[in-house]
Amino acid sequence: MARRRGVAAAVAAAATSPALVAAVSLMALVYYYTVFVLLDHWLGLGTTAGAAHAAAFSLLLAACFFSFLCAAAADPGSVPSAFSPDAEDPQGQGLKSRYCDKCCINKPARTHHCKVCKRCILKMDHHCVWINNCVGYANYKAFIICVLNATIGSLYSSVIFVCDLLRTEHDFSILYVKIIHILAGVVLFSLCLTIGSLLCWHIYLICHNMTTIEYREAVRAKWLAKKSGQNYRHWFDQGTRKNIQMIMGPNVFCWLCPTATGHLKDGTEFQNTNN
Repeated sequence: MARRRGVAAAVAAAATSPALVAAVSLMALVYYYTVFVLLDHWLGLGTTAGAAHAAAFSLLLAACFFSFLCAAAADPGSVPSAFSPDAEDPQGQGLKSRYCDKCCINKPARTHHCKVCKRCILKMDHHCVWINNCVGYANYKAFIICVLNATIGSLYSSVIFVCDLLRTEHDFSILYVKIIHILAGVVLFSLCLTIGSLLCWHIYLICHNMTTIEYREAVRAKWLAKKSGQNYRHWFDQGTRKNIQMIMGPNVFCWLCPTATGHLKDGTEFQNTNN
């Protein structure tokens, strides 16, 4: 399902996206500083402990970068050319399509038009400037894995930073040494806070089978339900376990593989809670 946009298209997108270049550059900078500055100063890369930490951090960053590429290069989900309003509600569940005036096509349920990509995206969550691509039905898993690896990597780097700061001597009388450590601490703390918050937010969305767009719509629906004395439950919420499996797949051993998307269908039909 996760079709690639093509190598040439990905390279062209990278060249015209400062945010994407900045994200890759930040990964490289954090990796260099963590391994060749912090670890080398704290444990030494020639020691067993230092080499083990360097290898672990390198594998983690490689996994993060691979999932980043998968999310950036994949087609987030285009409306199939065979989709028609006659087949929009095969189970009679009231999932109506809408017509997109810009694309001149019928949009399946949960599909939205992206003003940046200038096309309709299946189960669109948001447009991410850091991958210069929409996050949608086909690349959402890769995006989540990338955010997870980035969060773990930021925390790992922060722990190494604190250990080096507390367990080794530093000559902070030298101005540039003090400035580098202050800047590094601010950057690592900011990464842990922002990426960690993003991960927590999307874990909440996954557990409720929501997108960011649907959450905004659900806020008003929940308020209206409460006002009328009713209980609100999201239309597509199938329970936490099933919601997670719908995104990550039924095989838990493939959850951390961004290319294991064989469980995805065409993205035009979704089971709802009103069966």
